[in-house]
Amino acid sequence: MIFPYEAFLMSTGIVALAEIGDKTQLLAFMLAARFRRPWPIIAGILIATLANHAFAGAVGTWVTTVLGPDVLRWVLGLSFIAMAIWTLIPDKLDDDELSTPKLGVLGTTIVAFFLAEMGDKTQVATVALAAQYNALIAVVAGTTLGMMIANVPAVVVGDRIAHRMPVRLIHCIAAALFAVLGIATLTGFGMD
Repeated sequence: MIFPYEAFLMSTGIVALAEIGDKTQLLAFMLAARFRRPWPIIAGILIATLANHAFAGAVGTWVTTVLGPDVLRWVLGLSFIAMAIWTLIPDKLDDDELSTPKLGVLGTTIVAFFLAEMGDKTQVATVALAAQYNALIAVVAGTTLGMMIANVPAVVVGDRIAHRMPVRLIHCIAAALFAVLGIATLTGFGMD
């Protein structure tokens, strides 16, 4: 079996861009500022993301077995367009998402990231991408890498780069990618 590089690269790029300024990236900044221990935070982000996105990818793959091709095309196309719109809405982090201090740095990061990612745009994107490409491993690897690309620098250099990133421009690029993917899906352009 040939590794589906398109699914991997698209998943990586979309999630890395969509994650900039996302609630979970804000959480990464807060964890870094609070604990000042980057390695357990990075490990926690990786573990939580793998678990969350593997579940989301499995749901996306399962959806392809339940919906017929025409219904699936419409659901996916409209989902990608909805993701484009959602990406343009700024996220904010709730104070209660860091309220588990007895678990240590690693445990707190895993729990906080896993919960913050539930229903988040990158989790929904993982579901849609897994359904679109029907390539569970490539999509989960790509979305996880995209999360790490966006969040590891947030943990390592924290606030020093937070205010220098053109978040609005990055969100517009991610939204455009989601919109193009949605339109391509709806029109059947580039589909097998």
